[in-house]
Amino acid sequence: MEHVEVVVIGGGQSGLAAAHALDRAGVKPVVLEASDRAAGSWPRYYDSLTLFSPARFSALPGLAFGGDPGRYPHRDEVAGYLDRYAARLDAEIRTGRRVARVAAEAGGRFRIEVEGGADLTAGAVVAASGSFANPYRPALPGLASFTGRLLRVAEYRSPEVFAGQRVVVVGAGNSAVQVAAELARISRTTLATRAPVKFARQHLWGRDLRFWLTRTGLDAAPLGRLLRTQPAQPVLDDGRYRTALAAGLPGRRSMFTALDGDTVTWAVERAGSVILATGYQPHLPYLAGLDGALDTAGRPRHRDGASPAHPGLAFVGLEWQRSLSSNSLRGVGRDAGQAARRLAVHLART
Repeated sequence: MEHVEVVVIGGGQSGLAAAHALDRAGVKPVVLEASDRAAGSWPRYYDSLTLFSPARFSALPGLAFGGDPGRYPHRDEVAGYLDRYAARLDAEIRTGRRVARVAAEAGGRFRIEVEGGADLTAGAVVAASGSFANPYRPALPGLASFTGRLLRVAEYRSPEVFAGQRVVVVGAGNSAVQVAAELARISRTTLATRAPVKFARQHLWGRDLRFWLTRTGLDAAPLGRLLRTQPAQPVLDDGRYRTALAAGLPGRRSMFTALDGDTVTWAVERAGSVILATGYQPHLPYLAGLDGALDTAGRPRHRDGASPAHPGLAFVGLEWQRSLSSNSLRGVGRDAGQAARRLAVHLART
């Protein structure tokens, strides 16, 4: 069976950042990506998505984004950037390799079982598979019996197919507000939230908010270890979404009390579609059999991305892993660098 130094599971932004950091630390990684392209989830996001951070703050280590540094890159620009980044890496990237299971072996090694075969062993593993494949589905009353169209925001592409419909978007984050505002132009759309939407100004004193977060050090501050629960991040807005909600496009209402058939109960009201924009959870099913890697709810057990149960296991790209930017293009490189240095020391000792 083939043995390699480090296996990185996931070829999106987190896995690519980890591969770059490992190479810089003198370790040769093999990246296993389930899809046919090392661009993560970006090619599958909704058509109108743009980054919430300017291009100058959205590059991975070692490659500038290019173009106007003040612009907000579109989904396809980000996917293309990740393609270029992957092509420049001094790392072997194997696409079409979905990891089914990671198991511990003697001497601190790991066995990585790949669907369809091509298993291998490694001295260390980086779990960087993101969360896009595991959307959070809240326990909403009657959700299973809803007979209209029910989809997660990960399945949403563009508004045209919803023209003239009654649509309910569930959630209060950036994606929920953006999608609801887009749909409201051609459909009767309501944004259902448990509390009023919180906004943060995208520009302060002539600068994007990311400039101030970077200048003050808050963007990279290791706050993750201090948090018992992850705080909800406000919707970044240049004024357009606050204005749209104030005008009722979309309307906002508190969470409905029930779904039944094609009926949504505030007052009894029919809806053709419900879109869940309620966030994601880490997607780590392949670690379920690795004792101590996950807690009882399936969440990773870690401190700053390091597994306390397995010194050769690291996580990269988790939300609030170390800081508020840990799972973003602008911040994942810092966490990847720390993980790579730690794994390099571990491999040298073993």
